[in-house]
Amino acid sequence: MVSLVGATERLTRRTLRALDALMHRVADWRLNPLHQSGTIAAYLLAVLTVTGLYLILFYRVGAPAASVQRIADDPWLGSWMRSVHRYATDLFLVAAVIHGARVFGQARSWGPRARAWISGVALVGVGLACAWTGFVMAWDSFGQRVALAGARLFDVLPVLSEPVTRIFAGDRPVPSAFFFLNLFVHIGLPLMMGVGLWLHVSKVARPVLAPPRPLRWGMVVGLIVLAIVLPAPLGPAADPLRLPATTPFNLSTSWWIPLADGRSPLLVWSVVSLVVAVAVAVPFVTRRPREGSFTPSVVDPRLCTGCDQCTQDCPWGAITMVPRDDDRPTLVALVDPALCVSCGICAASCAPMGVGPDGRTGRHQLVHIRSRVLPGLRTGDAAARVVAVLCGQTDVALRAQLGAEGAVIHEVPCIGTLHTSVIELLLRQGASGVFVAGCPPRDCAAREGPKWTELRVYHDREAELQARVDRRRVLLTTAPAGLAGATVAEFVAFRDAVVALDQPTVEDDIDLRLLCEPLEKTAV
Repeated sequence: MVSLVGATERLTRRTLRALDALMHRVADWRLNPLHQSGTIAAYLLAVLTVTGLYLILFYRVGAPAASVQRIADDPWLGSWMRSVHRYATDLFLVAAVIHGARVFGQARSWGPRARAWISGVALVGVGLACAWTGFVMAWDSFGQRVALAGARLFDVLPVLSEPVTRIFAGDRPVPSAFFFLNLFVHIGLPLMMGVGLWLHVSKVARPVLAPPRPLRWGMVVGLIVLAIVLPAPLGPAADPLRLPATTPFNLSTSWWIPLADGRSPLLVWSVVSLVVAVAVAVPFVTRRPREGSFTPSVVDPRLCTGCDQCTQDCPWGAITMVPRDDDRPTLVALVDPALCVSCGICAASCAPMGVGPDGRTGRHQLVHIRSRVLPGLRTGDAAARVVAVLCGQTDVALRAQLGAEGAVIHEVPCIGTLHTSVIELLLRQGASGVFVAGCPPRDCAAREGPKWTELRVYHDREAELQARVDRRRVLLTTAPAGLAGATVAEFVAFRDAVVALDQPTVEDDIDLRLLCEPLEKTAV
């Protein structure tokens, strides 16, 4: 089971990176919608709310088909408003599924993130139910088909005293109460989705619920243009005594209808239940032991100065400040293992290097640099003394190409975990330059790694790169999937620029507050 889950995660990750690479070849990587599928889905909920409020003003439960037809016939506002509402529904579901696939592929669906995953699954389910009630409210031939298919499924459940399908027998008009119920559910479900969205982001510090402004406006304008050029189809009014020649269909929301046609409702329920069970089980089958790279962060109280920076930088709100149990007047950081996702962002936020996952604190990083990277810097010419610090999520091909250009490769789980003292140590011990390349900011597995690193290197955020370090010898950049050639070209230009500078002098080994006492793991 473990190997199957791991293989599925890798396949999903490779597929999404291939799609990212394709997207980056035709558009700016900063606006890649695949990186921002979660914020797109949240933003589309707002679009659906605005357009839905307008449509509800003109909807009549006593004449559902006629009122929707009048909306569709309005060339000034009603037609494209209805079409935007319809297309935004499809796009919301597509974006939500892509977001879930991305989270799964990056192994971010388990542990403290389980609530976000399960609430996300629930949001997709509620969104589908809301879409179905919307189709029924239109009461065209497709809405009738959705209603009949749903009624057949509900009739096998022991919850109603009479079969629902009797409503559509044709011996009497469908009662207005049926459409009122659909309207009530169609309005009530978005309220549930609001609660679900709150649960989805409740454990996240500083959640982002909207894509960048160019993408927001581009998406809205694109939906409006599509709605005007290609209005959403509306079938003939529902008639239980007449079979329409053609019926519109919606694959993104009603993929289950072909399965339900002509098959046992119990079979359909079994398939749907299996899909739901698999989706809900993902956090449990993908979880890892809390050891190795998944060890929660710990705090060394001897080094904690009570500066509060780690609590500000933690993307998951897993660190709080509590009173100390000694005679020092400051507070001390406390990590909640139940909330910590082992991203290691806190390791780079602590100037005295007293917090982080076991083996990945700033002090451990310096030990690793001394033992594995510095020896390789003291041989060869200056062009071969440029260190490329790469995020572990970057393309393997990029690492090979940078190595071929003479870079000394140093891989980190996320550039947001890189302590600035590592950069200073490298430059003071012989590196001509340090080239730091990470994931696109909106696709960081640790959420905020590139943002915090940029602020620490260039804008004096706590645990900052010291002013004495020559910034000309440091370059922080992004390595998007599929653009390895551009990243290598950027590296070559940087390498040539730093080699042209005065050659650095190897200074005496500096302590940088490292090894002043043996490394120990002391948890608070």
